[in-house]
Amino acid sequence: MTDDTPQRTRRPLRVLAAMSGGVDSAVAAARAAEAGHDVTGVHLALSANPQSFRTGARGCCTIEDSRDARRAADVIGIPFYVWDLADRFREDVVEDFVAEYEAGRTPNPCLRCNEKIKFAALLDKALALGFDAVCTGHYAKVLVDADGNRELHRASDMAKDQSYVLGVLDDRQLAHAMFPLGDTVTTKDEIRAEAERRGLAVAKKPDSHDICFIADGDTQGFLADRLGRAEGDIVDEAGNRVGTHEGAYGFTIGQRKGLRIGTPAPDGKPRYVLDISPVDNTVTVGPAAALDVTALRAIRPRWCGTAPAGPGTYTAQLRAHGDETPVRAEVTDAGELEVVFDAPVRGVAPGQAIVLYDGTRVVGSATIADTTRTASASAVV
Repeated sequence: MTDDTPQRTRRPLRVLAAMSGGVDSAVAAARAAEAGHDVTGVHLALSANPQSFRTGARGCCTIEDSRDARRAADVIGIPFYVWDLADRFREDVVEDFVAEYEAGRTPNPCLRCNEKIKFAALLDKALALGFDAVCTGHYAKVLVDADGNRELHRASDMAKDQSYVLGVLDDRQLAHAMFPLGDTVTTKDEIRAEAERRGLAVAKKPDSHDICFIADGDTQGFLADRLGRAEGDIVDEAGNRVGTHEGAYGFTIGQRKGLRIGTPAPDGKPRYVLDISPVDNTVTVGPAAALDVTALRAIRPRWCGTAPAGPGTYTAQLRAHGDETPVRAEVTDAGELEVVFDAPVRGVAPGQAIVLYDGTRVVGSATIADTTRTASASAVV
């Protein structure tokens, strides 16, 4: 197994560095240029009506971010452009996000953006212009096995690993992906110190977090503006009405806070969202034990290499910053993924991505369609 980072690549490449205006992508671009590659920076304009300034650490598509990216490119000494992908981003990421919530599912827009924007729309345009690779500031590694096949692996530093949101990348996309930060075992403060040594003004800029196109962090308000408020019932496992809501889309499986239930549970313990039914606009709540999931079915699998043949044992990650859990998984004749957990897990919702790992290697990902629980909500006491 060999490292396919820019430092180990034998010949200089024409590299398009996606620069968000943050410190990670700026350092990644600088490292790629320092390694001898012919680097061009590009900032993706993803909002049709960008704000002039970001709100603290929220958002990453403001005019300020574009200017920060341009200043970083000037310091590094590379050409810089801004590409308008707002229409594609709206269709493939934002509208998909709204539609998934409307259907009672919980999507991950970062995976969708990596799949459809950074390593599809951006990569396709880069290749058409003669670039060899797209470079980003993600913490992950691309390695080459003994047969010359590229594999996606976790970053050397597990605390910063971002391979989960890259689990949608296929063979072709991995062949043109470059992650200069992937083998960095260091703290974020040291990355900032490196940026400062390089003269990059973004060294002290706060990291962006939450959903980039919801700058104020109010997901429920964002959805309400697009889907409208629709009052419905919150019911317990027996179907008894215990509260009301202003839109079932505002909830996620496993949610505890913000339920505003007036009637306490008989046992006095907290209740969690167990089910979301967009058909009758009903949210079902119940005890934590009713969230235990033993198996799931996932659709639209994407493999970071050859698809698995037959059943296998892996570890699975169910959210961007979640822990790994041992599983048995198999691809069905219908092309779906069936997963059985060695021990029950909680907080698993349709629409989320499950990413399978074989050691540090990312096997692939799929979208959770439905789950099997230890007991039905009505059976849990």
